[in-house]
Amino acid sequence: MDVAGNRLMVGGVCASSLVREYGSPLYAYDEGVIRMRFRELRDSIPFSKLRIYYACKANTNPHIMRVLREEGAFVDVLSPGEVFLAEKAGFTPDRMMFTSTGVTDDEMRFMIGKGIHVNCDSLSQLDRYGSLNRGGRVSVRINPDVGGGHHGHVITGGPDSKFGIYFDKVDEIKEIVGKHDLKLVGLHHHIGSGILEPEKFVMAMNVLLDVAKKFDNLEFVDFGGGIGIPYKPGQERIGLKELGSMIAETFTAFCRRYGKELMLFIEPGRYMVAESGFLLCTVNTVKETPKHRFVGVDTGFNHLVRPAMYGSYHEIVVADRVDSAGKEKVVVAGNICESGDVFTRDEHGPVDRELPKLREGDVLAILNTGAYGFSMSSNYNSRPRPAEVLVEDGKARVIRKREDLNYLGYGY
Repeated sequence: MDVAGNRLMVGGVCASSLVREYGSPLYAYDEGVIRMRFRELRDSIPFSKLRIYYACKANTNPHIMRVLREEGAFVDVLSPGEVFLAEKAGFTPDRMMFTSTGVTDDEMRFMIGKGIHVNCDSLSQLDRYGSLNRGGRVSVRINPDVGGGHHGHVITGGPDSKFGIYFDKVDEIKEIVGKHDLKLVGLHHHIGSGILEPEKFVMAMNVLLDVAKKFDNLEFVDFGGGIGIPYKPGQERIGLKELGSMIAETFTAFCRRYGKELMLFIEPGRYMVAESGFLLCTVNTVKETPKHRFVGVDTGFNHLVRPAMYGSYHEIVVADRVDSAGKEKVVVAGNICESGDVFTRDEHGPVDRELPKLREGDVLAILNTGAYGFSMSSNYNSRPRPAEVLVEDGKARVIRKREDLNYLGYGY
């Protein structure tokens, strides 16, 4: 977070001035932060055959995806829609990988027709893929029996997870591969999201590598993403250099035992874009109950669902008074007709947050919303979604127009 003269700055531009120019609410992204995070991660892993896939479900705006393509990223896609957006961002099929769950034959035909590599999530999908693309190249997602993340809903490994082929199904994988003369070129896993402990990441790596040694002729191993960011004040960042060294050392040792140097893939999403994003909104209501002072704003969980869905913490600041001696305890609430539409909450309900004394017209900034903000947004309550702007070196440009009421009736 950049502050100048007690005002929040986004890419060198005052946040409140962005609201004056482009309206409220507004998603604003700092392009420099996106580039910095990609380079930090790339430079932290000393392995020559490293390939970083951007898990674009975190933020599918093609302008943001284009920034990461320019930095050298590949892209992990989950649907034909994400392929469409990746193509708009300039990604070619050889720079995409399709990994999804509950996959239909039509989706696989789409990927095969495009020449996009398919990573299979189940034995059923692998068998159907073989029928559709006999002799084709493929990889499989393994459930390593290890999970991690900031909330149970984002843990994607272990016996309670729907994702991947359980690690003890090696014989079944080989049987299906042989049946369709497939070329199994890679293994993949992803254990969860919001991981801040390097040891958890490497523990899952070792499980996947134990599976990998049972397959000949692999070309890559993909260790997924899930690298977290510090959402809460005082929360420590993951030791990126420590993590990178552990990843490189672990994989180098495996390749030595395997007999050849494979490619190392990782696929972060949140880490690349979360800290670049700010949801800017305006206070329009201040009222009290016997328990809380509620501050109402002109956005809601239709624009940022993470607090309502996960009880997630997002720091909130007053854009033009980031630091102030006079503070009060408030609950910041959205404009959606649901009791759960509260931005200062945990898994159990509203939680007071200390903020400078607020009045109607104040611009608030909800921080670290570049990942799973707009990409999980909706038109619930038939409310249009905000514009998005990308800011670099003091210049802002609209990268998605604000929706209007005509958009809501686009099908009629």
